Amino acid sequence: MNDTTKAAEAAAPATAGANATVAAPSGSALPAEEIRRMTDDIVAALKTVYDPEIPADIYELGLIYRIEINDDRSVAVDMTLTTPNCPSAQELPTMVENAVLTVAGVGPVDVAVVWDPPWDPSRMSDEARVVLNMW
Repeated sequence: MNDTTKAAEAAAPATAGANATVAAPSGSALPAEEIRRMTDDIVAALKTVYDPEIPADIYELGLIYRIEINDDRSVAVDMTLTTPNCPSAQELPTMVENAVLTVAGVGPVDVAVVWDPPWDPSRMSDEARVVLNMW
């Protein structure tokens, strides 16, 4: 376990059960309380983003892999899609960026679509499984 991982565990909200990693640089200039507030608010903002074809938010679907809050308040988000052929591939990253930008105190936001590891239904939270009736 490295310092970034320790920071991620300390800053991760209770809702981080959808497999997202939340990190701040070790020795961050931002107070831990501010990182926790920003993290909670970013996760709440991400939960307002829905894939137009799926009635569950992208966070609970497990499409958000990493959220990194930097000292300059910039935020990097790694996300994936359910499939490379997702019809919403063009719009979802922009929707994620716009949602994170609504959080007070957030600077520039960079959203990267990643394919490793590939998404699969095991990444969904119990909440998403209930909504999609996938038990």
